[in-house]
Amino acid sequence: MIATLLIGLTILFMLANLWFFFTGRKFRNSHFHPPLFQKLFYSLGGITFGFAVLYQILGTQSDILRIATAEGEDGADDFWDYLYFSGTTMLSVGYGDIVPVGSARFFSLVQAAIGLLLPAAYFAKVLTDSGKQGEVGQEEAEGSDKTGEKQD
Repeated sequence: MIATLLIGLTILFMLANLWFFFTGRKFRNSHFHPPLFQKLFYSLGGITFGFAVLYQILGTQSDILRIATAEGEDGADDFWDYLYFSGTTMLSVGYGDIVPVGSARFFSLVQAAIGLLLPAAYFAKVLTDSGKQGEVGQEEAEGSDKTGEKQD
């Protein structure tokens, strides 16, 4: 009972933090771009799901995931195991409890690279776009007089 209450309070705390982060509060020099962030979030989610399906298809042919123990038992009983492995690989968590074998090793490397490069590209895009917006603001400021009208 107490554990359930604490879990509920923890979830509410995390949701409140997310709400605070995503509300319309504006901070000086903030470069957060919500539509681009949503695109990144859905892209990462879709790619994670796609790799989980790929792992499941490969798993029908042979064991591709094993539990990281001395016995090396098969590490995937159902789709949720493949999704778990895909998610930990995509987010570069890599707990090491399930390890890829065979052809899954190559695909997990590709997925890990995508998981690192896609967010890096997101941040590069946001920072590049914010720098361009600052330049436009300076040009407009230089091209207008004190009354706010543009000079020819």
